[in-house]
Amino acid sequence: MRIGIDARELCGRATGVGRYLAGLLEEWSRSTRARAHEFVLYVPDAPAVRLDTRQFAIRVVSGAAGTWWEQARAPRVAADDHLDVWFAPAYSAPLTIGVPVALAVHDLSFFAHPEWFRIREGVRRRWLTRAAVARAATVITISQFSKRELMERLDVPEAKIAVIPPGIGNPSLAPRSPSGARPSAAADQPEAASPRVLFVGSLFTRRHVPDLIRAFAPIARAHPDAALDIVGDNRTHPREDVRRVIALEDLERQVVWHEYLGDAALHERYRTARAFAFLSEYEGLGLTPLEALAARVPPVLLDTPVARESCGDAALYVPLGNRRATTDALTRALFDEEVRTRIERAAAATLARYQWPRAADATLSAIERASG
Repeated sequence: MRIGIDARELCGRATGVGRYLAGLLEEWSRSTRARAHEFVLYVPDAPAVRLDTRQFAIRVVSGAAGTWWEQARAPRVAADDHLDVWFAPAYSAPLTIGVPVALAVHDLSFFAHPEWFRIREGVRRRWLTRAAVARAATVITISQFSKRELMERLDVPEAKIAVIPPGIGNPSLAPRSPSGARPSAAADQPEAASPRVLFVGSLFTRRHVPDLIRAFAPIARAHPDAALDIVGDNRTHPREDVRRVIALEDLERQVVWHEYLGDAALHERYRTARAFAFLSEYEGLGLTPLEALAARVPPVLLDTPVARESCGDAALYVPLGNRRATTDALTRALFDEEVRTRIERAAAATLARYQWPRAADATLSAIERASG
């Protein structure tokens, strides 16, 4: 079977969807079952991942990687490749492509909260996603929460939806001792380590990064060696001036904002963090808190149904808008060894649900079903 893939998200700086697709491709490259298929990747430029071109053919389709590229340029090239099915990993797909489509929809934030998006962007995303979902033979999503959203907001039949949680991060996020046993949190991150808090993810309005900075401020004043690393580009709407919030709280020395970090630098931030914060009120799943767990860093999350679904007992939860509760939870995650140990023990059962071999195999099955 020849599987065409929209692989735009592998070009340039790979973020959420790019890392999702890269995880699938890496696992398929090792899978005996996947070798029975041929994959054709359509990109506007050379992808930023290494692939065996004997199994993963690369088609460079020139042009800016936007809607016109997706709807016109890529399908025109794909028409000559005799594909059996098209895998679209990011919300929309070519509406005129002449083969069945397996479509991944990770969340429906632009339907649930249109106020978080610029008018033109929101209209475009809602129209394309609605049309692509109707066109798709199979819709893949990453949580039971997102499955309910698809059924309730877009009337997608339950039988058409495959819930496939992704794998989490890179094995280097969870190093093991030479004996193969996982070291304890205390051994990996000694009590003397600096109290560093980490946030990773694009800065969307729904993730309340200014609230996180304000909640961190009392900890910073009580502990001069405390630090907060914020990793992600600013996509808030209406625009939030994050640097101004840092300055108003007089935290320029203790809060560092990195708009982007490569894998090695990001892994180092996970390795040195003692707490992870993600105050998001809407996610399809929330992958970076799970990456933090894989690095044995206790997460502090906004108390939402999808956060409970994803992390279960392996997190601390705070109510929306309660800055004092957030400060208290961050303090416990940083300094309370009993809390840290409890989360460490709960993490294994949580992370067992998010394995790339399982995710890649189930996604390949969903693509095969879509092909008919």
